[in-house]
Amino acid sequence: MPGFELFGELERKHVNDVLDNGVLMRYGFDGMRNRHWKAKELEAALTKRFQVQHAHLVSSGTAALTVSLAAAGIGAGDEVIMPTFTFVASFESILMLGAVPILVDIDDTLTLDPKAVEAAITPKTKAVMPVHMCGSMADLHALKTICDSHKLLLIEDACQAIGGSYQGKPLGSYGDIGCFSFDFVKTITCGEGGGIITNNSAYAKHADHYSDHGHDHVGNDRGAESHPFIGYNFRISELNAAVGLAQVHRLDDFISIQKKNYTIVRQALSTVHGLTFRRVPEGGVENYSFSSFFLPNEQTTRKAQRKLSEAGIDGCFYWYDNNWHYYRKWKHLSEQHVLGRLPSETSERLQYLQRADFSASDHWMGRTISCLIKLSWTEEEVRKRAGAMAKILRSAI
Repeated sequence: MPGFELFGELERKHVNDVLDNGVLMRYGFDGMRNRHWKAKELEAALTKRFQVQHAHLVSSGTAALTVSLAAAGIGAGDEVIMPTFTFVASFESILMLGAVPILVDIDDTLTLDPKAVEAAITPKTKAVMPVHMCGSMADLHALKTICDSHKLLLIEDACQAIGGSYQGKPLGSYGDIGCFSFDFVKTITCGEGGGIITNNSAYAKHADHYSDHGHDHVGNDRGAESHPFIGYNFRISELNAAVGLAQVHRLDDFISIQKKNYTIVRQALSTVHGLTFRRVPEGGVENYSFSSFFLPNEQTTRKAQRKLSEAGIDGCFYWYDNNWHYYRKWKHLSEQHVLGRLPSETSERLQYLQRADFSASDHWMGRTISCLIKLSWTEEEVRKRAGAMAKILRSAI
């Protein structure tokens, strides 16, 4: 990762198609397009690649989460279970709809702990939202069993794990709805963009309407379209979709490159005594965008990360101190720093964050380093890097 490392002629071709006809908006202007419909083509490619009936593009991964929740009927007062290790977009999308984010612990998959999920369910719980962080997945079978038992939605955030699979199904296609991010640093990119996949025709229809001001997209006259319900503007542009259309056709090649580089790194790190790797649930296949591992304790992990940085080995992340991805630095959420006011019910129920105990998550995250896997490395570069990493980690332990 990310896909921008290997931009080429196919991306330029699709972008130039859009620039040549001048229609940057995904809807309307049929006569000017010269038959170029990049967003529609990318949606068709996504349905085929991810083995689903419906795909819909939006403006970002955050928009994909928001629209998915809205499409499934999540609204004011509903609770959505999410992990302590994710990106801030998870709780942002929930709060935007007036719903309540319920943070629960992760386990050695670095994703939702099914036992913690079950313990967090209340009569107000409507959905469970696992986040497949750093290229690997949650224990989806266990989570689906819980959701089925309690009649809850399973909404997969596969923004960081596109191209991975679980029990033979592409990530994002296992639950009721799946979400992707195509931002600039994802495995495939649109520059900015996101995608939603589902086999539920009602959710697909809702997403289509909701992301474009509630337009029903019936007929050929945009001005005459009706509005079955209120929506917002989460549209993707044709320029962004054009880049993504090129990239989705290269996804399998990207995954193959990542797997080769990941394997070299993993083999080198496997020789380091005291280092263990994150658990991939049985039946799961990573997208190989990160190599994530545990060291014996927090002190050793901090020391190791510092040594890696001092040696110029970039892209090795210590999430425990990260502002965007781990709950410890989310004071703007726990202390409710907002420009206006949150709904009173939401504000009151978020008070649990002031007393929450996420020490089980700290146990894993305090000992975790995740190193990104680049597409642009030569084999010589990745072997040199892997050897240097192993040497540094061995000395730190």
